[in-house]
Amino acid sequence: MLKGINPLLNADVLQALRAMGHGDDLIIADTNFPSDSVARQTVLGKLLRIDATAADVVKAVLSVLPLDTFVNDAAARMEIVGKPNEIPPVQKEVQKEIDAAEGKPWPMISIERYAFYERSKKAYCVIQTGERRFYGCFAFRKGVVPPDAE
Repeated sequence: MLKGINPLLNADVLQALRAMGHGDDLIIADTNFPSDSVARQTVLGKLLRIDATAADVVKAVLSVLPLDTFVNDAAARMEIVGKPNEIPPVQKEVQKEIDAAEGKPWPMISIERYAFYERSKKAYCVIQTGERRFYGCFAFRKGVVPPDAE
């Protein structure tokens, strides 16, 4: 355990989050996502796991990961096939965690399922969660941590 660090953030996840640079993508996926095969194609090349709900994992990750303020797609969700504007409960829960982490509304963009798979393959890494609800898949683009004020 580390003081001030969410206990869901294991050593492998912390190392990956620390290694990511500005503009790198992180995928947080549900249990049905083809996480292992996609993760093998990412920069990290291996699957990371946090066995918790999508919202709990997003809360933990965003406690240390800044979102990119230079783009409009720093937070994204996989859209429901045939219902791109429908927001299921799992995505509403994650949206609340994003807004809380950023201290303001930060709407997610939606990405069509197969386009989401393609973005995922180009990501830095994939974290598979214990989320069993459908469409618990999200992409986050890392921002920057500004220098301390002088």
